Amino acid sequence: MPRICVYGAGSIGCYVGGRLAAAGADVVLVGRERVRATIGDGGLRLTDYLGADVRADAPFVVDRDGPGAVHDADLVLVTVKSAATEQVAATLAPVLRDDAVVVSLQNGLSNADVLGAALPGRTVLAGMVPFNVVNLGGGAFHQGSEGAIEVQDDAHLAPYESAFAAAGLPLKRRDDMGAVLRAKLLLNLNNAINALAGIPLKAELSQRAYRRCLALAQREAYETFRAADASIARVTPLPPGLIPRLLVMPDRVYAAVAGKTLAIDPVARSSMWEDLEAGRTTEIDWINGEVVRLAQSLGRTAPVNARLVALIRAAEAGGPRAWSGDDLLADLRTASGR
Repeated sequence: MPRICVYGAGSIGCYVGGRLAAAGADVVLVGRERVRATIGDGGLRLTDYLGADVRADAPFVVDRDGPGAVHDADLVLVTVKSAATEQVAATLAPVLRDDAVVVSLQNGLSNADVLGAALPGRTVLAGMVPFNVVNLGGGAFHQGSEGAIEVQDDAHLAPYESAFAAAGLPLKRRDDMGAVLRAKLLLNLNNAINALAGIPLKAELSQRAYRRCLALAQREAYETFRAADASIARVTPLPPGLIPRLLVMPDRVYAAVAGKTLAIDPVARSSMWEDLEAGRTTEIDWINGEVVRLAQSLGRTAPVNARLVALIRAAEAGGPRAWSGDDLLADLRTASGR
């Protein structure tokens, strides 16, 4: 049985690794001491919005001992925050087997490239987790929205596909992962808005003012990608260019359409909200910040996304974290000059 190492076992890593372990895969988790302390001796409990409820036990190795857990791994799933990618790559390089497969399941656009540059000769693939996972505490992790894990198409995935399918997490191979990651980034622009709202995702998206904030950020990003001649994959039932139009519709219209196209349960929240709650640095630079940097490289500006970066930075330092939809919308409109 191939050994799977999940490097960076936070919410996503524990959920994916736990589901694999519950289905019988040989899994080891590498993460921070605070996560292991939260799990305790009770193992993992993994639930989802469809009613799944499974338990799993998998060895948990704290990150300082991570290299020892990697040397015999066949597949390494990298789920660390984007800021730690270079450090993890340096850790993996001297201990990773030459025939090991590495898959980046991270936010942002370039983490697989960073890993690949530091791991020459290894198979390094880009991947994307579309669903939300909430850490409920005590080793319980809940998948609060739908979607299949998408991974760069490569024959080296074949030995592991059955394990993911058995875990209820079938892999969807893609030959356009750059476009997929850009599509995921458009959706992730809501992470900052949800974190600033301080309420669950479903409650936030049920309010038109918050959705208008997201529409402003998405339109700006969409225009920036188009200016860069960068394609955007269709990862939702609606094409990416039409999503902002749906977002600004009245609540009744939005609820009728969204209810048929995207399942989100009432407890789901963004990982950025979770980071702020825990006093951790967020991934804002690898989400909204990606749009700002790309716009700057094109001689353009992205004032809405730049403002969201600034507001999250302020929240990390103890600033406001309970914005009403109307107040946040007014602030973003002022920043955009519209």
